[in-house]
Amino acid sequence: MWWVSKVARASQAHGVRLEDQLTGLALLAIVFLPLIEVVARALVGAGIPGSIDYVRHLTLWVAFLGATIAARQDRHLALGFADFLRGSWRNAASITAGSVGTAVSLVLAVASAEMVWGERLAITTLGGVVPQWAAQVIMPFGFALIGLRFLWRTPGGMLGRAIAVITTLAAISLFLLPEESRALLLLPGLCLIIVATIAGAPIFVILGATASLLFFIDTVPLAAIPVESYRIASNPILPTIPLFTLAGTILAEGKASERLARLFRALFGWIPGGTAVATVGVCAFFTTFTGGSGVTILALGGLLLPVLLRQGYGERFSLGALTVSGSLGILLPLSLLVILYGVSAHAPIDRLFLAGLVPGVMLVAMVAVYAVYNGWTLSASRSRFHTREALSAIVEAKWEVLLPIAVLYGIFSGHATLVEVAGLVALYTLVLEFVVNRDLKLGQDLARILVEAAVMIGGIMIILATAMGLTNYLIYADVPTLAAEWVQAGIESPWVFLLALNGFLLIAGCLLDIFSALVVIVPLILPVARAFGIDPLHLGIIFLANMQLGYLTPPVGMNLFLASFRFKRPLLEICSASVPFFLIMAAGVLIITFFPILSVGVVRVLGL
Repeated sequence: MWWVSKVARASQAHGVRLEDQLTGLALLAIVFLPLIEVVARALVGAGIPGSIDYVRHLTLWVAFLGATIAARQDRHLALGFADFLRGSWRNAASITAGSVGTAVSLVLAVASAEMVWGERLAITTLGGVVPQWAAQVIMPFGFALIGLRFLWRTPGGMLGRAIAVITTLAAISLFLLPEESRALLLLPGLCLIIVATIAGAPIFVILGATASLLFFIDTVPLAAIPVESYRIASNPILPTIPLFTLAGTILAEGKASERLARLFRALFGWIPGGTAVATVGVCAFFTTFTGGSGVTILALGGLLLPVLLRQGYGERFSLGALTVSGSLGILLPLSLLVILYGVSAHAPIDRLFLAGLVPGVMLVAMVAVYAVYNGWTLSASRSRFHTREALSAIVEAKWEVLLPIAVLYGIFSGHATLVEVAGLVALYTLVLEFVVNRDLKLGQDLARILVEAAVMIGGIMIILATAMGLTNYLIYADVPTLAAEWVQAGIESPWVFLLALNGFLLIAGCLLDIFSALVVIVPLILPVARAFGIDPLHLGIIFLANMQLGYLTPPVGMNLFLASFRFKRPLLEICSASVPFFLIMAAGVLIITFFPILSVGVVRVLGL
């Protein structure tokens, strides 16, 4: 029967290629549809009917297709507790995570199918052509395929998969319980979720499980979760997430990092601590494109660590500088996390970009000053300033440097929407890396990069989708209002509230990844901050600045794990090296908190 196995493998490979191709085409469509809209509006005064609806729903498709590929490649984000387990404990944890992941994904698939079934008779269409339910089909299909892939990847052979199947059947059988008995499942259900978290279940599984458990106990149909998840497709700026992510992925895959590193060394390498200052600057600049996802550490770490060590900087300082710099640019314009905050808080993205400008530059400057101090005390070597080298580096990196300037002009000039600007950015980077600089080749690299970007998009957006479901329950249970009343009862001063808020967000950053925190925590703190008269833009910058610290705080700090992986150093060594930088940034967060003019000053000066 060898030929059966061969045919099965060939069919699987064909299915994988088809999945990758469909995902890549959908992502390219998101890039070009807004641009066609701009051109058509300029030439004939009208765009494509329903264009923005198509783009938003294509984003939904890319999100779920990317999430299925992430499941295929075992790349969904988890909190990393299982990394500390060894031997049989690690194997048991993997089976637990796989079983819970399978059960939750398939339950969400059923809930999504229920939603689609309820929409089938609706007359709502996209652009007057495509029925809305047809665009929603990707949700039950995506969750089901993710669940089946979790099942297939569950370790332990047939035994492990049998446990996953039994777990799924047990979860489904719970729906036969009488409604009055469901409350008894709250404590054991939460305990199982905690165990699954420690075992390494993906973050979206934990969020989906929590939302499902709470809705189930309150006898609310679980279709409420995908209904709320689908609501993100109605957000007009949603397509900026895949577009900016694609642009950042293209730049990370090309040689933009090398050109920018040369530029910053040429401009700042002559001052005391110049090489370290250049490192901080280029990492912060690069992070604005990659969204603080850790790509900066992976792309620049291997390039810059040897340079710092050769210049006489200690290993501890060098490791800490690169670890912290991987998230330094998340307050600056083009940052994906600023956009995600705007989506969660329904805040204007252009004003958020302006609000983050001064605080973002200030944090970079504070870390740079510490770098100068270290370079001075260590007598680290520095290069002489050469005008010819500086001009040559500027010319070589001119297209990367012009990109944020062009984006800000596009956003604030009013000539294009934010989605159209994001489409132009994606096209710009495609042309830059594939045609102008020729760092990448269309035939060899384009398909791979599209899939890589889709995996990142899917990994982030499926967290947002399930977190939206959990947020829906919190709103259903009136938790934001209760939280606001509770805080007001115990705190009268806005300044005391801000100090307490920083402590709360610091703890949240230790326990939650930034993507789920954006969707779960923001709706809770918005009404409380509003009650104390805190400017929403100021609140957004405080939140993001604290989450920036979360990248450096165990047990969830993403940069700590990525730096440990990239530099092949023990996690505790990376944590220890990051402490001085963490303290500097914490001081910066307090300055941002108690001097709101830093956040809202630029917006007020421009009259926005």
